Order: sequence, then C-alpha cells, then structure tokens
Amino acid sequence: MGSVSVVIPCYRYGHFLADCVRSVLDEQPGVDVRVLIIDDASPDDSADRARELAAADPRITVQVHEANRGHIATYNEGLLEWADGDYSVLLSADDRLTPGALVRATALLDAHPAVGFVYGHPLTFQDGSALPPARGADWHSGQWAVRPGLWWLRRRFRTAEGCITSPEVVIRTSVQKRIGGYDPALPHSGDIEMWMRAASVAGVGHIRGADQAYYRRHAANMSTVDFGGQLDDLRQRRAAFESVLVKCGDALPDADAWAADMRRRLARQALRRAVRAYDKGLTGTVPVTELVTFAEDCWPEYRRLPEYAGLKVRRAVGERAMPYLRPLVVSAAVNRGREWVWWQSWRRRGW
Repeated sequence: MGSVSVVIPCYRYGHFLADCVRSVLDEQPGVDVRVLIIDDASPDDSADRARELAAADPRITVQVHEANRGHIATYNEGLLEWADGDYSVLLSADDRLTPGALVRATALLDAHPAVGFVYGHPLTFQDGSALPPARGADWHSGQWAVRPGLWWLRRRFRTAEGCITSPEVVIRTSVQKRIGGYDPALPHSGDIEMWMRAASVAGVGHIRGADQAYYRRHAANMSTVDFGGQLDDLRQRRAAFESVLVKCGDALPDADAWAADMRRRLARQALRRAVRAYDKGLTGTVPVTELVTFAEDCWPEYRRLPEYAGLKVRRAVGERAMPYLRPLVVSAAVNRGREWVWWQSWRRRGW
C-alpha cells in the first residue's frame, strides 16, 4: 500500500487541528501516513497547538510562517515542496477524513496506475453538531469506478460544475508535480481547475458505497456563497474553465465544442438565478441585471434560452406580484424538477 503525504494548512483553526489530525493518523489502519501542518501566521494560538501535536507524534511536522502568505501559496508549499509520498492529500484544518478513507483511496490507486486522483462522497455537517454516520465500515475492495480523464473532464464542461468539495481527494504525487499546484489567479476556484488539469493527463477514480470525508460548515468557510455572491460564483467558475482551455486545450478532442457547452450552461445558470430572484422576492438582493449581462457575455444568443422566456414572464408580472403567482408559472416547476433530478442523480453517481 502506497505512502500518503497529508498537508494541513491552518489559519486560526487551531481548535480544529486535533480532530483533523486524529482522523488522518488514528483512523486509517495500515496506511503509511505523514502529516505537515502549515500555520500561515495565525494571530491566535494555532501554531502552539500544532507544535503540541507534533511533539506527541513523530509523523507530524510543523512549519510556521512569520508573515501571512495566503492560502494558495500555503497549499502549493505543502503539495509541491514538501509532499514526497506516493500520494498526497490537502486537508483543511477544519475538515476531517472518514475512517478508512485513505485505505480505500490508496487501494484504488495501487490497483490502477493510470488513475491520477481519487475522490468520493463528502459528508457535510454543521460545526458544533455531532458527526453524521459515515458509510464504509463494511467496505470491501472493488467498490469503485474508474474513468478516462477526458471522459470525466468532458462531463465537467457539459455541466459547468465541479463535483468535488475538496477534502475527499487523494492525488498521485507524481501527477501533482506534473501539473503544478493551485493557480494564484484563481483564489476561489483553483481547486476544480486543478482537478480538471489532472484529468487532462490521467484517469479519475471514484469511491462508491463509502463516504470519504467530512466537510465542516461554519461562519468562516471560504466557500460560503450568499445571495450577493451568486454572480461571483459564476464568474469564478467560468475563469476556472477558461484557464483549463488555455492550459490544456491541445489535449481536448474538440475544445471549441467543449467551450460552447460550458458557456451556454453558465448562461442558463445565470438566468435561472435571476428567475429565482423574482420567484423568491429577492430582486433587491440578487444582482439580476448583472446576471443577465453575464449570461449575454457567455452566450450572445441568450434570448433563445428557455430560462430567458421564464425571466420575461416574471418581468412582465413584476417583482412584487411574482412570489404570489409563482405556483401558477409552469416553467418554474419544470426547472425545479429538472434540477432536483440532476442533483439527486449526481449525489448517487459522483460524476
């Protein structure tokens, strides 16, 4: 079974460290694991807590920045400069692995040398609440799926969505070194961009029948997106896909068609968010005009998209009356149903 280098960046998350590290070192039987905690100049006692953990376990190394370098530089320091195991993991200090997660991931990677990275289903829980039970205690080898990287990458462009939260990924270190680390130009969407780059050079594995990580929800989450952040989310995702087109375009069989699918999908998502703003009476909060402008920039023929027809109806009805008439608007129900079916299907497949 291959060795695993686990990088745990930490900024003011010292109170989560012990639980995070325990999930890596105490709940992965038979796996050769080393841990690097990088404290990015936390103003609290996070560095001291990290040093206490390292003093109690020789498998833990600690690096402390004298000045804050930011999350991207911290990630890349660990993944590109320190990690030397067969496989690597980036695990935020506020998240944790499920029992046996590394056992399952390394088994797949050992069995399939062409696979560049493995991911699985993450469980989300609210900080302060009990951990939900994780599937996998009775997991046995073979419960996984392996796909060609370009097949997986094509699906990402068709949906214009990532399907990875982040803590559930184990990447082959040689692939990580080959593709490089997180792009500093993508501070909020660098993760999916990096996974897509990895898929352009290697296969992708997916663990089935088991949960691979716990993702903690709390007020300080970097990925929290409120109503005002919906446009930023779309822009950042588009930037990630455009970056892959520039860096990996030569490896894509039909990059122009892939790009068109992605931009049309993002335009539809932007219009759908504008529609929802009317349905929920949130036009004063959600940047509807900017969402429509974004849709036009992605897809100049946006007026032909079905979501635009729904938006026209809502504009005609008016933002005050629309929340009351929403049950009468068939397109809203159709869109909700389609999205629910897609989401439930994705949760089952993981692709």
